[in-house]
Amino acid sequence: MTETGIHFLDARGPDGMRLYAIGDVHGRHDLLAAMHRRIESELEYAPSTDWRIIHLGDYTDRGPDSKSVIDFLIEAQKRNPRNLMLAGNHDLGMLDFLADPDPDGLFMRYGGVQTAQSYGVDLTGDARWFGKAEAVRRGHAALVDAVPQAHIDFLRSLQFSVIFGDFFFCHAGIRPGIPLESQNPQDLIWIRDAFHHHPGLYPKVIVHGHTPVPEPEVLANRVNVDTLAWQSGTLSALAVNGADKRILAVQGKRFDP
Repeated sequence: MTETGIHFLDARGPDGMRLYAIGDVHGRHDLLAAMHRRIESELEYAPSTDWRIIHLGDYTDRGPDSKSVIDFLIEAQKRNPRNLMLAGNHDLGMLDFLADPDPDGLFMRYGGVQTAQSYGVDLTGDARWFGKAEAVRRGHAALVDAVPQAHIDFLRSLQFSVIFGDFFFCHAGIRPGIPLESQNPQDLIWIRDAFHHHPGLYPKVIVHGHTPVPEPEVLANRVNVDTLAWQSGTLSALAVNGADKRILAVQGKRFDP
């Protein structure tokens, strides 16, 4: 890609449409609800002709209340379809585990135990009696029973990307040199180094999460709003109103490892 793309400083949202892009939630229902309250207050105080709230994926795992996060997002979408939800690798990892309980897969290794707990299921408690593989098999059966079909349908419905104005929204990033419309879904939810290290501009400014940073990264070609909310207690978002771009943040309890 050449320097003929869009620079963040020049990027604009669609005329008359306010955009909000919320970073990785990872089970922090408290922070997600707080961010929505903040956005709703903004829209009430300074109404906009139109708006979109774009959630950048990774609703599940690691944090304490993935079930309530999914309930919240389903209700938000029912209330107003201008609430948009994109797929993250952890969200699809939950679907993968429900279909095939790999004891060493993403879900079991990176926070799925906490997700299961939010549905009232202990995936590891029987390990000392039956061994890990059998404990996971038993826990998987209980989790399949506990997860509502509406949650499965929600996870299956998630889009991989959306475009508004000069901004392309996805979970992880894009593959440099590939047209936006031809991006591989695996890259959109997993990519890191090739995307992060690309120095040139893209056809749109890429707004993403997936890779935790101490504070939002605002670069010429991309914006990263994953501030490790589940642990840091800070959930971040990018707000766009025409040419005006701002970072929003809400604070809550911190969980130290």
